[in-house]
Amino acid sequence: MFRQFLKNTGPGPFIAAAFIGPGTVTLCTLVGVAYGFQLLWAVLFALLAAIILQGMAVRIGILGQKSIIKVIEELIPIPWVQKAILILIFCAIMVGNTAYEAGNISGAALGLETVFGLLNFNLLGFKIKLYPLLIGLLVAGLLWLGKYKILERSLIFLVILMSLAFLFTAIATGPSLFHIIKGLFSFSMPKGSLLSIIGLVGTTIVPYNLFLHTELVREKWTQKADLSKALIDMILALGLGGIISISIIITAAGVEVNELNNAADLALGLAPIFGDSAKYLLSVGLFSAGITSSITAPLAAAYVVCGCFGWSTHLQSARFQKTWAFVILIGVLFASTGFKFIRIIQFAQIANGILLPIIAGILVWIMNKAPWLGNRKNGIFQNLFGFLIVLLSLILSIRSLGAVFQFY
Repeated sequence: MFRQFLKNTGPGPFIAAAFIGPGTVTLCTLVGVAYGFQLLWAVLFALLAAIILQGMAVRIGILGQKSIIKVIEELIPIPWVQKAILILIFCAIMVGNTAYEAGNISGAALGLETVFGLLNFNLLGFKIKLYPLLIGLLVAGLLWLGKYKILERSLIFLVILMSLAFLFTAIATGPSLFHIIKGLFSFSMPKGSLLSIIGLVGTTIVPYNLFLHTELVREKWTQKADLSKALIDMILALGLGGIISISIIITAAGVEVNELNNAADLALGLAPIFGDSAKYLLSVGLFSAGITSSITAPLAAAYVVCGCFGWSTHLQSARFQKTWAFVILIGVLFASTGFKFIRIIQFAQIANGILLPIIAGILVWIMNKAPWLGNRKNGIFQNLFGFLIVLLSLILSIRSLGAVFQFY
């Protein structure tokens, strides 16, 4: 039975792994502490939007057997416009993913530090954290193998482990079902919550996931008849990610802490419920979230960069491997030198929220333009919801920029 499950599982574990990283864990924790259940609706909205957009990416991969980069090159006949869009995508993904990778590795390291304590060494007068180096080597080793099945099954295990850890902690806090339902459908916007809402959207609808998903469905399926399998796999993966995000918010809303910056602080608030085991539960979840996202972020960057330059996207291609290695290296450098984890995460989340309307707009345009889509082009509902996502994300991006500049 489990073998049949593995056989039918597609890129879902990759997408769930990329979706739920340390950024999501940290942001949802802060949201739960600050606003309780009031912003659960933002997760639900972002989840529905992600299903719509990821569904478009899946259709491009299955029906066209092309990458999003390739489709842009085919559908835009004006060379300078084509290059401008590709440069924009290249810069957006590389900047966003290197920032994410630093946060991912920092998050996984924080999970280890919470249990085992700090592990540092001095190099030329600088204090270097050892855990990020070890995590970087582990991630690089998994990607270096270049075996899709190994990556897929590793991520299935880690995502299940992460899900159980966060779901169990949420249930144990004894939340009110009535307040959860109210939070999911109240659509309230408490004062000062704008950047948190933008962050929840940005961490759920991850721009690089759109490119990664298109590439991975082509690795798994080659027949148009497999589209339904790919869509079911996508919905299950995103649904699982949504449950994890909601569980983290519920957990954080149910604890009492004076100051919260990371999983260690949240563990203190959970101590009355779990005792000393609180830190182990949260550390497992945070470590799993960090490792899984540390694999998917450089992988997605490699697909995009190689696509932009017309290089091979085979997992064992030299240029492909050099690209993901560069992203991991930058992430390890930032994480091991003690750059503030919270700042890294905030930058990556806000950057993705700002870049989302551009990439989403391109995707909606493709889904109305590509001739090989046939009767699978966007319908009225999909277009309306797609344009709504682009419009709302654009408004939120403009307002977030104003709020950030005003803050600084």
